Amino acid sequence: MGILDTRKALETANEQGFDLVEVSPNVDPPVCRMMDYGKYKYQQSKKTQKRKTHHTVQTKEIKFRPFTGDHDLEVKLRHILEFLDKGDKVKITVVFRGRELQFKEHGETMLQKVIDAIGENGSIEKSITMEGRNMVMMVAPKK
Repeated sequence: MGILDTRKALETANEQGFDLVEVSPNVDPPVCRMMDYGKYKYQQSKKTQKRKTHHTVQTKEIKFRPFTGDHDLEVKLRHILEFLDKGDKVKITVVFRGRELQFKEHGETMLQKVIDAIGENGSIEKSITMEGRNMVMMVAPKK
């Protein structure tokens, strides 16, 4: 609309049913816009709510022992599948205590059972590695 007197701009905005909102106060002359300020604030709050609802990928951890029973293994596998369905990464750890460290093959078979159960729901992000007394594997959800 060009450069207007403040009173004239307010009158024009009121006639059209809008609010006069100052956009850039530090410029000479200050820049104002005619808009429905309530609608603008509502749209801004909706944008911030939408940004908050985006899911961030979390890393969940499931721990096993090398001689974990079959039923306990099934329960933990269900939890792993739930986490993958939600879009979370899962760190699967087999914890060895004391003399159990002699039975690393039991830990590997345990993790192989997990890999077979996951199948199409996830992909191995980090293969089986030993970290001290723990055997670790990372699984990410399929995209």
